Amino acid sequence: MLRIYTAVLLLSTLLPAYGGTPEQNSALNEKVTAEERLPLQELRLFTQVFEQIRQGYVEEVSDTELLENAIAGLVTGLDPHSTYLKADDYGDLQESATGEYGGLGMEVGADNGMIRVISPIDDTPAAKAGIEAGDLIVEMNDSPVRGIGLQKAIDKLRGEKGTSIKLTIYREGEEGPLTFNIVRDVIQISAVRSRLLEQSFGYVRIAQFQASSGEDFIEEVEKLKTLSLSVEGSATQGLKGLVIDLRNNPGGLVPASVKIADALLDSGTVVYTEGRLPSANHRFEAQAGDILNGLPVVVLINGGSASASEIVAGALQDNRRAAIVGTQSFGKGSVQTVMPLGDGRAVKLTTARYYTPNGRSIQAEGIVPDIVIERAEIRPYMAPDRVKEADLDGHLEAEEKVNKENDSLADNAENQSPAISDNQLYETLNLLKGFHLLGRNSIID
Repeated sequence: MLRIYTAVLLLSTLLPAYGGTPEQNSALNEKVTAEERLPLQELRLFTQVFEQIRQGYVEEVSDTELLENAIAGLVTGLDPHSTYLKADDYGDLQESATGEYGGLGMEVGADNGMIRVISPIDDTPAAKAGIEAGDLIVEMNDSPVRGIGLQKAIDKLRGEKGTSIKLTIYREGEEGPLTFNIVRDVIQISAVRSRLLEQSFGYVRIAQFQASSGEDFIEEVEKLKTLSLSVEGSATQGLKGLVIDLRNNPGGLVPASVKIADALLDSGTVVYTEGRLPSANHRFEAQAGDILNGLPVVVLINGGSASASEIVAGALQDNRRAAIVGTQSFGKGSVQTVMPLGDGRAVKLTTARYYTPNGRSIQAEGIVPDIVIERAEIRPYMAPDRVKEADLDGHLEAEEKVNKENDSLADNAENQSPAISDNQLYETLNLLKGFHLLGRNSIID
């Protein structure tokens, strides 16, 4: 029993100093005085439970596994985004930040014991299969997910290329559960890409905020400027405005989002964070230099826009630099810090809340657009059954079906219409044109 007490006491002594910089650890030690440490009675209770499990559990469990489970329990009970990362999990997290890993390609979070899809990522198996932001995963391969924990769920979702997984999902508005059989692939995320829309209006899609996303965004904007100079038939050559598409962007690295917002601002606060430790308190100020020189900007968001996406949208909205359109964002207003523990393990811990320049907390509230544009759902119209000529006995056959191919081409052309394929982007472009014609820089009065 002495060995167990020694291990537990050592654990309670080291926990306040785990992870972070020496300054963070020093601050933690200052805040956690001897009187504030875990009382001896609770430690005795822990060791009693520990010993009961070691002796009486139906299968033998190693002390290492029990202690790892205990550490995981300390973290996962805090909030949906804090988690203990074993060596493999920490490696997976680092891979996802660099933009390549094996799996389905979606950001998920814990929700009352279930797994909620925050957002599928562009051009990944999850997005191609039809997974949507807000979907609630209740089963994986016919096994319930309730209570398995976020990290174990992520482990199940990931896997080797070519392997498949069956997901059972509840979706708001659907009468019953939906089933998806999805084949895993190597997820190579192209986080930032761009193109010119009609005339000389730019479009930049940011799928996720990775380490290089800030530099990539600036590079793509410069490409658009160059391309717009060669547009034929434009009365005034050059870029006239920019759409930034953050829909279904689950977030990522905060520094990347700050760099992107800063690139469009001449001055002002981008975002600030507040936590219990001094090291968690930061204020990010924009540096002089707007890469668009005041050209109109419209930012497109939806319920899958979370975290770092909301930093960009909130910064540009509060500084009156861009109009925010679409639907209300996800509402993840907390900052997670990855604290290495040694031996390849780490804790991802929620250390602060972030606030927009005007002091708004986005946590559980989200960014409310200046102009709400719902995504239109186009479904074929099912007319009531009626008797047609072809249903009558003895009807005359058509002499020649010359229009069948032309009708098909017409249908395809209609399906390619921007107003149908992506009504939100279509309306956003119209709004951007209006700002350009009025000589405004997208400020909503």
